Amino acid sequence: MIQLKPIGTVRNTITDARRDTRWEEIESEIVVADEWRDALDGLAQFSHIWVVFYFDRMPPPDSLHVRPMRRDDLPLVGLFATRSPQRPNPIGIRAAELLEARDGVLRVRGLDALNGTPVLDIKPYLARGDAIEHTRVGEWVEKYWKLSSGE
Repeated sequence: MIQLKPIGTVRNTITDARRDTRWEEIESEIVVADEWRDALDGLAQFSHIWVVFYFDRMPPPDSLHVRPMRRDDLPLVGLFATRSPQRPNPIGIRAAELLEARDGVLRVRGLDALNGTPVLDIKPYLARGDAIEHTRVGEWVEKYWKLSSGE
């Protein structure tokens, strides 16, 4: 058994996940528990952070295969080939822009987490170590990106 204790909570206006939510524009606050506030020292120097959080309102997966974004025009693929929040261990990770860090509250943009979501960890985004060059994605991802950009 693995037990995790949240270090904070997400605060924003999003209470229900919708496919059309433009997460990249959403501003949220991460309210860090008092016992961890001193651990934020120096974090304000970074433009972006990794936020590890718990999908506390997601049911477990009912299949090992899904259609990405529930779109019939995309192929049925294995759960681990998607970013579906329905996971065997419902843990999310997202790089978010750090707008402000003050008094134990981090204001961020781009965090795809609902209001009240438990935050498990925060790490600085390091361009040298985190940005990976020469990557590839599945063909269906390229297709989706083209469709969603109107190409």
